[in-house]
This record gives sequence, structure tokens and C-alpha cells, in this order.
Amino acid sequence: MTLEEEITELKRQRNAVILAHNYTRPEIQDIADFVGDSLELSRKAAECRAPVIVFCGVRFMAETAKILSPESTVLHPNPSSGCPMADMADPREVEEYREKHPGTLVVAYVNTTAATKTAVDLCCTSGNAEKLIASLPPEQKILFLPDANLGSNLNIKLNRHMDLWPGYCPTHNRIMPEHILAAKEKHPGALVLVHPECLPAVVRLADQALSTGGMLKYVRESAHRAFIIGTEYGILHRMQKENPDKTFYPLEPAVVCPNMKKITLEDVLFCLRDMAPEIELPEDVRRAAKAPIDRMLEALP
Repeated sequence: MTLEEEITELKRQRNAVILAHNYTRPEIQDIADFVGDSLELSRKAAECRAPVIVFCGVRFMAETAKILSPESTVLHPNPSSGCPMADMADPREVEEYREKHPGTLVVAYVNTTAATKTAVDLCCTSGNAEKLIASLPPEQKILFLPDANLGSNLNIKLNRHMDLWPGYCPTHNRIMPEHILAAKEKHPGALVLVHPECLPAVVRLADQALSTGGMLKYVRESAHRAFIIGTEYGILHRMQKENPDKTFYPLEPAVVCPNMKKITLEDVLFCLRDMAPEIELPEDVRRAAKAPIDRMLEALP
């Protein structure tokens, strides 16, 4: 049997569902039951109520699936697949900030660890951050964490003055304005889509700054035929599959998240075979981490 066939058979035996992020390897996306962004996948995990969930993405995403699906066994195929940005906001440092700034609302990008989510008031995603922040009173003091680029882009667009945690996505932070300008010159007429985790100077040069889910929706619905994609290049696999009549150009040099690429077919096979590594969270941590996610879902269902 091929690796894919072995995985399919083990998945059947375990009654498992495989979820894969848009940035994972093409072969991982192809064997997944659902492909999406972090919150889409976590919601899918909660809806499907599968006894076993194999989460192919970085660790905070698998944690979020466990937070929302406590009854499921959540497996993370490669425990070294972490998110440097999520690790930049230590929960103890967040608590220290809160003590020094009473009355400040702490808003966390969902790209945070479960431990950090226990120390915040509200979560958001790259897809709903603008709408969520815009819904808050203009006089409300806000700390936005951990991504200073996403926070800066929101401050600019919404004319807010949020305090920003000094975190960033190492992958998106490597995209420079000159990369966008070179791509425009090489592919004249193509629309430029970038992720809002990019530097504000990069976002200013783009036609749209969108989450991965937002990008996929935009290219599906657009009458335009050519796009320059300013995010992790793994998303091009799904874009091309869903839009075979359109052309997608990655930036050069290629934008790669090494952590997303760590998960292999062998990892998926072994985790289904061994039912490990498993994401486990103490119940008090899980409940506390779920609260800011619930508030987000209540504010923006």
C-alpha cells in the first residue's frame, strides 16, 4: 500500500478526521478531510465531533481544536511544529502588563498559546480582527498581541491607538516592499494579495490585505485572472486546485514557514498508528482559554 492508502485505512479504523492548514505541504492538504485557516479548522473540529482529530498545523492551532473539542482526542503529528509568534507573548508578561495598565482591554490574535489565552479578554483572527476592533468603543484602551504588524495595520486603517505587543510572524516579516515592487514589474496587471501580518509598508503596496480564508474567497469571486500572492506559498496549491483557469504568482524568494512544512505523511501515519503525540490541556486552562474565544464568537458569530 502507498502511504496515502495506509493513512486512509488507519483513519477509517480510528474513526478519525484529518484537518490541514492552508500552509501545509500539498500532499498533506490532499489527504485531509478539511483544509482551511486555523479558526475554520477548529470550528470544523467542534462541529464534526470526531472521536479522533489529526490536526496538521502548528501547535497553537491544535490546542485551539482541543479547547473547542474537549471530548475528542486531538493528535498533533509533529510536536516540533510550533509558532514562533505565538511563543512571543508569555502569559506572565501579559499579566504584568495588566497589573500596570488597569482598564485596558487585552485582545489576543488567535495565534497565541492556550496559556496566553487564559490571560486575555478577547480573541480575534486575521479575518475578523478589523470588524472586532471597530466594534469596540473608540475610547477603550486596548493592548493588541502578539502581532505588532497586524496591530499596526489595524491602527492605521481604523485610526486607533492600540498598544502593540512586540511580536511578529518571522515568515511574513521577511516580505519587503521591494519584493512586491519586483513582482509587480515582473507580472504587470496581476492583483497583489498580502496577509495583514505583513509590514505596513508592504500592505500599502497591495491591492488587498486578507487572511488566508479571505484570499481564497477573493480569488474565487474575482473576475480578475492573475494574482501575486504575498503569503506562505503553501496556499497556492489550494488556490490553483480551486481556480484552474486563473494564474497565481508567488513572491520571490519563496515565502516559506518552516514549521508548517515539518509535518509529513509519515508523521500523520505514525500518529494515527500510535495515537500520539496527543494535545492535552488541564481543564482549568482549557476553560479559561475558551472564554476569550467564546466572547469573540458571541460578538461576531
